[in-house]
Amino acid sequence: MNKNINITHYNYSLPKEKIALSPCENRDESKLLIFKNNTISEDIFKHIPNYLNSDNLLVFNNTRVIQARIFFPKPTGSTVEIFCLEPLQPTTLHSLIFETKKCCEWECFIGNNKKFTTPLYLDFQHERQSGVLCAEKMDKHSATSFCVRFSWTPDSLSFAEVLENVGKIPLPPYIKRNTEYADSERYQTIYAKEKGSVAAPTAGLHFTAEVLEQIRKKNISTAHITLHVGAGTFKPVTETFIENHVMHSEQLFFTKETIRQLVFYNDKKIIAVGTTTARALESLYWIGVKLKAQAPSNLPEEGIKGGYISQWEVYEHLISSQLPVTQSLKAILDYMNEHHLEVLHASTALMITPDYQPKMIKGIITNFHQPQSTLLLLISAFTGDKWKDIYNYALDHDFRFLSYGDACLFL
Repeated sequence: MNKNINITHYNYSLPKEKIALSPCENRDESKLLIFKNNTISEDIFKHIPNYLNSDNLLVFNNTRVIQARIFFPKPTGSTVEIFCLEPLQPTTLHSLIFETKKCCEWECFIGNNKKFTTPLYLDFQHERQSGVLCAEKMDKHSATSFCVRFSWTPDSLSFAEVLENVGKIPLPPYIKRNTEYADSERYQTIYAKEKGSVAAPTAGLHFTAEVLEQIRKKNISTAHITLHVGAGTFKPVTETFIENHVMHSEQLFFTKETIRQLVFYNDKKIIAVGTTTARALESLYWIGVKLKAQAPSNLPEEGIKGGYISQWEVYEHLISSQLPVTQSLKAILDYMNEHHLEVLHASTALMITPDYQPKMIKGIITNFHQPQSTLLLLISAFTGDKWKDIYNYALDHDFRFLSYGDACLFL
């Protein structure tokens, strides 16, 4: 693969007025750009079932955005913002950390960090109980983040219950306004279930119960995976050449039933709802490739050695693999059956570049992404240089951009 791709070739002019600061009044009345057979057309999102067929499998990311921003007032009048990124102790699993009681530790961004020299306290009300949340800054976790220890009373409350009372939905940094009450609903997909993301899988924000019902009536199948979206999704590519960009890692989860559906629909058409789903599905294939090569019966029961896909290994070590998708997925199912697993837990730092050849998916539903972003690089893997024509069309035809903006369907 070509690591010397110049990120400036994936730039375009995005006027501020094209960035959607608020969602469309009705989710499914956002605009929809369709790119099929090298032809661009447009419609309304509620009509998307008209462009799908009964042999399609739509795969959704059912992650749920957590209220990850906590604002601690100081007696001096200043405020310290703590942004929860990833759980550290007593578990790194999102599904378990929210059940934790009494205390836990997270990797966090800290706004106004110089003011955070002593423990911070925040009073809150949960139902009829009065509570206090304490935050203590521990060691530095990375160049830009810290380990923060949270403790609270009453200690009968879970961390999820605490966040529900003190946290705010973390809108993307380019939405320059305060969080509003409506954001707690509109910055979630209607099928959001598994808590853990600090950013929404925004392609799913357009779906309504009515659209899903129309999809069901057309006998279009659906499946769900979980990929917890991290703050790294907004990390700009600051290096000129992508080989110098460090890609963020994200946790992903696949149920056995979903993998079986993917096996069945592999020779039909799998469509990813969102770039997060696309990244998860493509990573799943390579996990199966690694697993097949490692002989499942010899792997330790505590986990899959191939359950992590690093940024470049697909291109450097695995790209020559000709393993059919069905064999890759069946290798994963065999492993799960052998170790009595109903859910595959893995993680990925895979960077999908313009010359990547998709293995799993034949289409994608997505929003419009920032200039010079890794998400735009991913889109170019499906559209080639046509992304420029697509984005120019959208700019010229009053489409709204980024997280609260309009949608695209690439087939």
